[in-house]
Amino acid sequence: MSKIIWSKIDEAPALATYSLLPIVNAFTKAAGVEVVLSDISLAGRVLAAMGLAEDELSKLGEVVLQEDANIIKLPNISASVGQLKDCIAELQGQGYDIPNYPENPANDAEKAIQAKYSTCLGSAVNPVLREGNSDRRAAVAVKNFAKKNPHKLRAFSENSKAYVAHMEGKGDFYGNEKSVTSDKNQKVTMALNGKELKTIDALAGEILDGTFMSVSALKAFYKKTIEDAKANGVLWSLHLKATMMKISDPIMFGYGFVAFFEDVFAKHADTFKELKVNPNLGMSDLEKKIKGHAKEAEIKADFLAVLESDSPKLAMVDSDKGTTNFNASNDVIIDASMPVVVREGGKQWDRTGAAVECVAVIPDSTYGMFHAEMVADCVKNGQYDVTTMGTMQNIGLMAQKAEEYGSHPTTFELSEAGTVTVTAEDGTVLMSFECEVGDIWRMSRCKDIPVKDWVRLTVERTRIEGIPAVFWLDENRAHDAEVLKKVKKYLADFDTNGLDIQFMNVTDATRFTNTRIRQGLNTIAVTGNVLRDHLTDMYPILELGTSAKMLSIVPLLAGGGLYETGAGGSAPKHVEQFLKEGHLRWDSLGEFLALAESLRFLGHKHSDAKLSALTAALDKANEGYLDNSKEPSRKAGEPDNKASHFYLAQYWAKALAEGNNAELAAKFAPVAKELTEKEDQIISELLAVEGKPQNIGGYFHPNDELAQKAMRPSATLNAIVDSI
Repeated sequence: MSKIIWSKIDEAPALATYSLLPIVNAFTKAAGVEVVLSDISLAGRVLAAMGLAEDELSKLGEVVLQEDANIIKLPNISASVGQLKDCIAELQGQGYDIPNYPENPANDAEKAIQAKYSTCLGSAVNPVLREGNSDRRAAVAVKNFAKKNPHKLRAFSENSKAYVAHMEGKGDFYGNEKSVTSDKNQKVTMALNGKELKTIDALAGEILDGTFMSVSALKAFYKKTIEDAKANGVLWSLHLKATMMKISDPIMFGYGFVAFFEDVFAKHADTFKELKVNPNLGMSDLEKKIKGHAKEAEIKADFLAVLESDSPKLAMVDSDKGTTNFNASNDVIIDASMPVVVREGGKQWDRTGAAVECVAVIPDSTYGMFHAEMVADCVKNGQYDVTTMGTMQNIGLMAQKAEEYGSHPTTFELSEAGTVTVTAEDGTVLMSFECEVGDIWRMSRCKDIPVKDWVRLTVERTRIEGIPAVFWLDENRAHDAEVLKKVKKYLADFDTNGLDIQFMNVTDATRFTNTRIRQGLNTIAVTGNVLRDHLTDMYPILELGTSAKMLSIVPLLAGGGLYETGAGGSAPKHVEQFLKEGHLRWDSLGEFLALAESLRFLGHKHSDAKLSALTAALDKANEGYLDNSKEPSRKAGEPDNKASHFYLAQYWAKALAEGNNAELAAKFAPVAKELTEKEDQIISELLAVEGKPQNIGGYFHPNDELAQKAMRPSATLNAIVDSI
């Protein structure tokens, strides 16, 4: 029996799996395919790190190197320190004997514990599984549905004051970057004033980048943007990615927190030192540490006074609860938050709940330039028209940890001022940097094989689509200049006759893409890994309403396939609503589409007629799901995610019953009949649990029995599915 691995992950898609997977397995087993779970959730990774569970992530890291690998990967938590601590506390409460996370390790034993837990932080999953480059695009049926049923985009006001502020290459990662290509397999050492930071095994042809964020420049930048926001009468908001960029961005977040509340941090410096307050962890952690202290009320009042002064206004995560963008570093994730700024007409919400034009503060110009042009384009040309806009497809360079800026072990907060050197095995200094104490220095890497495959995939997709492809590469950026040499070299190995393949810097590429999108035309953006993250949330959220509806296919270098269920995140607010009122508004369309591609891969690989019929029927079911608007409602008391899974099963069974594979038609004809005849009863049973609180035994680590009961409440549906 062929096998598809389905990742057990976190939050909303994890809950959806309890309902969806039994249906999937019932259908796929009829064609000789078993879908099995592999636990790579945050809780699973924590338990594995502590030796209390199998290390499923490492096992999958071996699977992706096999030619028959077939994995469906759902969104997982890229954990911040705060999320990790909450997860540990929950597991301890469930009886697991694991230690607390030592935030400030005092001895070697605590350092060892911290090191084990640190493997669970940030983008721990993606670098392991992505042994191939990314092909992300909207399925034609999904794009057409969005045009016919447009979601709402708020208009930009005339003379909008919204804008993006970035450091413009003055002291940031972009401006300080140097890049070299290793000429052989060798050990390369990073050192600060001659003291080793890290030694790596570099490969021949591997691009090595070194760069740093000047903390003094960052502080000056924050100060200026706060002053400018006040002068311009706009709301101030900070956009980082402290989940994936697990070393650099929490630090940058902390400096932003201190800059905005400068007087409060200065006034209470001694108290905060006494309590070991770490601004990198945000207001929620600060409040925990001051709880019960003699100055608790005074400190809270001082923070509130700054907020109420509105000089300038600060963006809020939840206005009703008084939760600011500085609540926790993981609350605002740039590739999700910036599309919302554009969607809402350049506005975010202030403490009163009012939508206010904002300055989006994005320190590093590497990708700040993209967001700046997106907002500037809308200020100049108005909001996009969902009914007519074209689409952006993306070919992303990410195989073998390419450009994993935030998840590698080569980012350092410098403990002293001086010279950072990158030295080859023979003693040659490849790069050197003059830095100050506290500066954030990092190396990123990009191997040769991924670049060649990236070029191959670009040529393949450009020929299939017949539209322009643009490499977003800036010859004035050190890293991009090295990549450009390789791309132009490898393009010569392929037949590009008749293809429109261009090269542009980030700003020009954004303008080119947006001009075409406004004309209803499609474009392929060929980007590095970090920009891929930003583009494949921004454009789908504008085009489709969510990035979770994107096809996300990773053709693995070894010949297998990894199918990601969109870029939509794990939707913690969806879980909050489910626990409160039994309603899960997560849309599993991304899972449906990924499953179809996964089955298609198997059918092609094995020339299996039955599998091809199963896949064709699922394609029809997905079209029916869209055409009949069976996506989950946002409101309790109306059909939710559980109901959407029922309709998928109904449409899939009907398509099989009417299909040309006699064996499958005979098997699923009675299933289709029963699902149709008992539709009212099933929907009634699903709706009967709406509006009621749910107990699933845990947030990060639910009780499987309780979660399954909550997500499969229809006895009628369960009996039909279980009998297939």
